[in-house]
Parts: sequence; structure tokens; C-alpha cells
Amino acid sequence: MAEEAMAKLAEVGLIGLGAGLAIGLGALGAGYAQGKIGSAMAAASAERPEMQGSMLLYLVIPETIVLFAFAIAYLLIEKL
Repeated sequence: MAEEAMAKLAEVGLIGLGAGLAIGLGALGAGYAQGKIGSAMAAASAERPEMQGSMLLYLVIPETIVLFAFAIAYLLIEKL
């Protein structure tokens, strides 16, 4: 009986750890990518201001990584 409770507790802890890692690492990677893209966008828009609208799209694309990480974390938490 106690072993089953400990196994369930370990499973819940690992699911929580996995969900936290999914969100944390996804956000860290997206933040790094947006920082690099944002600095390149600022430099490029100083030379060619007409491309600022299309470059803004490239700045938003890494945010999808965080949305996918959120979906994975939600599916993991749903197993609890």
C-alpha cells in the first residue's frame, strides 16, 4: 500500500517536472531567438525601413515554440 502511494507520488512529481521543463526551456529558447532576431531587425530596419513589417513576422515566429511547449505541459498536467 505504501509502495503504491510512493510510486504515485513519484509519478506526479515527474509529470510536474516535465511540464515545468517544457515551459521553462521553451520560453528560454524563444527568448534567446527573439533577442537575436530583434537586434538584427533593428539593425536592418535602420538601413531599409520598408522591410520593417515583414521582419516583424520573423520576430513573432519563435513565440510558437512557447505555445507548443504550453500545449505539451497542458497535456502532461492533464494526466494527473
